[in-house]
Amino acid sequence: MSDTPGRAGATPSNDCAECGFSDEALSMEDAVAKLRGFGRRYRAPLTRFLPGEDGPTLLRERPAPGVWSALEYAAHVAEVFEWYDEWVRRSLVEDEPVVEAPTPDEAAEAGRFNERNPATVAGAIATNAERLATTFEGIPEEAWDRVHVRRGQRRSVLFTARRAVHEGGHHLLDIGRGLRAVRERRQGG
Repeated sequence: MSDTPGRAGATPSNDCAECGFSDEALSMEDAVAKLRGFGRRYRAPLTRFLPGEDGPTLLRERPAPGVWSALEYAAHVAEVFEWYDEWVRRSLVEDEPVVEAPTPDEAAEAGRFNERNPATVAGAIATNAERLATTFEGIPEEAWDRVHVRRGQRRSVLFTARRAVHEGGHHLLDIGRGLRAVRERRQGG
């Protein structure tokens, strides 16, 4: 670990065997571009449905006990992008700020994620992803190792950019799997 306040030493990894995400494969420039694409990528599953489907009901149905609905995952992503933007901005002006947020399940319950309007959630993802991309885009490379502390873990600006992309991509996978499971259950198979 670095002895310099506000600078990263060893940081955790976002590598994920489940979705194939790799930290080392993602530059800051790529992270910015991918963040900007999430608005479009989330809009489709939140607003387009098969003929005869009740989209809002489909989006709110949980595929299994203890697994979030598509709408809950999407609302989580919108909120995460907002939190990350705040945390990164603080990391740039404070030495190792300690940042807090509820656990994902606490946030989903308190924020009533499953009761939100799907189009509004899609819009929030687009807005928050663009804001976060703009924040990252404006950070000089020498500041990418600035950190914040979350649950005792030091997280650099670069780690957070990669984490945002991983969260956005991984939860799209979760949404796709969940919607498939709900559709299959509704079709009796």
